[in-house]
Amino acid sequence: MVRLARSHTTVSVERATLRLAGLSGADHEGIPWVNHLVDAVRAEVGLERGVTTPVFDALRRGEAPDLLILAQKAASGSVSFQLPDGRGLTAARRAARREVSQGIRRIDRQRVARERLVRRHGDPKQTPWIYLIVATGDIDEDIPQAQAAAREGADVIAVIRSTGQSLLDYVPEGATHEGYAGTYATQENFRLMRAALDETSKEVGRYIRLTNYASGLCMPEIAVLAGLERLDMMLNDSMYGILFRDINPVRTFVDQRFSRQIHARAGIIINTGEDNYLTTADAVEAAHTVTVSQLLNEFFAKEAGLQDWQLGLGHAFEIVPEIPDSFRMELAHAMLARQLFPKAPLKWMPPTKHMTGDIFRGYLLDGFFNLVGAMTGQSILLVGMMTEAVVTPFLSDRDLALQNVRYVLGAAGGLVEDFHPPRDGFIQTRARTVLGEAVGLLEAIVADTSGRSGGVPPLLAAIGDGTFGLMKRPADAGKGLGGVVERAPGPDGYDNPATTLLEEGSSR
Repeated sequence: MVRLARSHTTVSVERATLRLAGLSGADHEGIPWVNHLVDAVRAEVGLERGVTTPVFDALRRGEAPDLLILAQKAASGSVSFQLPDGRGLTAARRAARREVSQGIRRIDRQRVARERLVRRHGDPKQTPWIYLIVATGDIDEDIPQAQAAAREGADVIAVIRSTGQSLLDYVPEGATHEGYAGTYATQENFRLMRAALDETSKEVGRYIRLTNYASGLCMPEIAVLAGLERLDMMLNDSMYGILFRDINPVRTFVDQRFSRQIHARAGIIINTGEDNYLTTADAVEAAHTVTVSQLLNEFFAKEAGLQDWQLGLGHAFEIVPEIPDSFRMELAHAMLARQLFPKAPLKWMPPTKHMTGDIFRGYLLDGFFNLVGAMTGQSILLVGMMTEAVVTPFLSDRDLALQNVRYVLGAAGGLVEDFHPPRDGFIQTRARTVLGEAVGLLEAIVADTSGRSGGVPPLLAAIGDGTFGLMKRPADAGKGLGGVVERAPGPDGYDNPATTLLEEGSSR
């Protein structure tokens, strides 16, 4: 899978690279200039050698004085591109590296700024960090809600993304005021929320972290924008877009590798999406697929340069409450995740699938969820609300939910030191069963040769068979497939200065 990702690029990876070089803005219809420029280059000379070589060759030849004007001329068809060789190739690549390095250096400065602010304001005094979602659709409404949540005890604010944005093959521009079940992820929205939470961090005396979503067809670009605007966490899963948004698997694995390289450089913690499997598959029968996905996410993340402290691997409290011993099984699953990844800041997700509208039952379920989080040393606890998945929660619902969390953590937060399940008891036995099934599934994926005759890697064959979340997603289908490009080989072949700089660990 890594070889596959290294041998391909996508339109979004190329657009993200131009964003690092400083290209931003959009036309009067809201289509970003990076889209226009990448599309024009692809139509004329292809993207097999990367977008920056023909773009910076055009600038060197005087087609335009800067990237913005070049993109504008490309949109109107009044510029020509070519693939240089010899000294022209060397000069174009040198210029591209110089400009892209400016974006990398800005990401580096934002990481240093975060570290400075954490030293100044401090981290939350307790763990797990309390993670709370705001999502009105209007960034101007999100900001006061986020600030109020931080004042009430939230440590991490997640601005959930507008439904459907993951399927847009462009990033909207500017501050947005309309969104369905969420707010659009844009660079300006990132900037506005980060500035507001910086003010609140100063007020409450602890650094408030900001989360958004680096997923979908523009995963690499949103990762870059998050690094440029100092977001602290990003939803970024290796398979979520494939399974739940029907995005082409190859496109997703190529995009996630680049996006995670950016996150690694920016010091961003990723949150993976294993909890989503349990919304479509049974939380008891499919528990081992969560473990397999966590192991895969860990591997792909570390290969891209992320450290243990950046791996917010996901899992969830989604067993049907009426099942006997449901709480004990949830406890076993949570302890298994904690022991498998002892250095990772695990993200523990509340019950949503079994919320019925009975707010009293829902409040109790959330209390049980919070208790498991306290007993097993989870790192990031997403606040569950009794109206979750039934209506859009009111501010008062969030306040009650935070009271629930504060009570449980205050009363039982130290249980992680005291609770040790009996040897070979129900909890240990259940955890061993799930782990054994996970190892068995990994062995079965590796041993399956059904897809190899067509050159399909075993993991892609398994995804195509519906192994994860009961979703069958073949490697040669799905949204965004047309945006995948195989890299040209050889020293004069594909070049991407962003990838080179990130893998070198350099900013020049």
